[in-house]
Amino acid sequence: MSDQASANKSVPEVLIIGAGIGGLMLAILLEQISIPYHIYERATEVKPLGSALSFGGHVLPALEQLGIHKELVEVSKSYTDIYFYDANCKKIGTHDVLAVRDATGYDILIFSRPRFYELLQKRVPVHKISFNKKIVRTEEKEGKVHIYCSDDTSYSGDVLIGADGAHSGVRKSLYEQLDEQGILPKSDLEAFSVGHTAIVGVATSTPEKYPQLKEEDANFSQILYEGSGNCYVITLPNNQISWGFGIQLSNASLRETHLSNAEWGPEANDNTLKDFRDFPCPLGGTMGDIFDATPKHLISKVLLEEKVFTTWHHGRTVLLGDACHKFHPSGGQGAANAIHDAIALANCLYNMTDSSLQSINTAFKEYYAQRHDRVEEVFKRSHFMSKLLNGQNSEYRPQVAWLPLIENRGNGTTLPQEGRRYDTPAI
Repeated sequence: MSDQASANKSVPEVLIIGAGIGGLMLAILLEQISIPYHIYERATEVKPLGSALSFGGHVLPALEQLGIHKELVEVSKSYTDIYFYDANCKKIGTHDVLAVRDATGYDILIFSRPRFYELLQKRVPVHKISFNKKIVRTEEKEGKVHIYCSDDTSYSGDVLIGADGAHSGVRKSLYEQLDEQGILPKSDLEAFSVGHTAIVGVATSTPEKYPQLKEEDANFSQILYEGSGNCYVITLPNNQISWGFGIQLSNASLRETHLSNAEWGPEANDNTLKDFRDFPCPLGGTMGDIFDATPKHLISKVLLEEKVFTTWHHGRTVLLGDACHKFHPSGGQGAANAIHDAIALANCLYNMTDSSLQSINTAFKEYYAQRHDRVEEVFKRSHFMSKLLNGQNSEYRPQVAWLPLIENRGNGTTLPQEGRRYDTPAI
């Protein structure tokens, strides 16, 4: 396709619901190819919540294409080993990730989730994000898709993308409509599988208290508590320490849990943290020292829900990230797969010949074909630590279709780049 033909091609107007990692990544990609979009976020403001994310060669090539990789390296540490301890902080084993690094040619980076979010958010024009926009319902009429918000505002466009998390308002509205028509699979109405909760945060301390903060590589320690859960402690740049507890829920606890509140939020489970205060910390001292070095309003509690939905799109609506597949948030797997979704969907939108409903449906079907089976495979293996930490196998490294490909730097093989029009020069 010539540059002139590309310039004259009609493009869809996109509504993105959710300003999380997946929504922002998609916005950055659409910004590059001049597809008009606007993000609607239900929160009133961005809150720097969460703990650590870890990306390797399954994500970093695409971030390098976009000029994000270099900045991410500056706020990250790399690591080659994960240390395992028992409840008494006795070392019981080490797992190295050198094979993954060597296969892809990229160091495995670890960094705070808020810092990565900042890198993405600054690339999206401020005027293209509206906050306090909670979706009440959606509908298609008169050749457009419409969204209706709780503040009595409404908006319309050609494409609606639900990137609004595990408890997606877009998915809820879409599924209600499909269920009324009798075309929604019963499995899509089943509840999430929930067996654990997590409490996470990022502390700030000093190298005098924790000499490991001086080390160039991250110190990645995992503590296994027999029968009750696990804990991780990870040193990050700028004297920060990421930490988190995964706690198995009893049947009684599950009955008392309200899934509608299962979002990243500032509510700390004080009673649970109190139970762990006197536990030894692999970096020295006790876990209570780490808790005390973490601002209380930046401690988050979240349910570790799991589910892969069958229906990802219908008509002019498509789902992305946690809205269509929810993993445990450990090791950045949810973030990595949201980024993969955004890349695949943007590639499919880029390849559209026009903005007709037929072209939109073709793009959505291709997106689903590229992503669903891979997500299912990752989900099946998500209980294995190597998959939790690295998010995908090292062969799958999707890149942006319209940018020059980053060559394979490792000794491993890569899968073909899907969605790339080889007859079209990269721009």
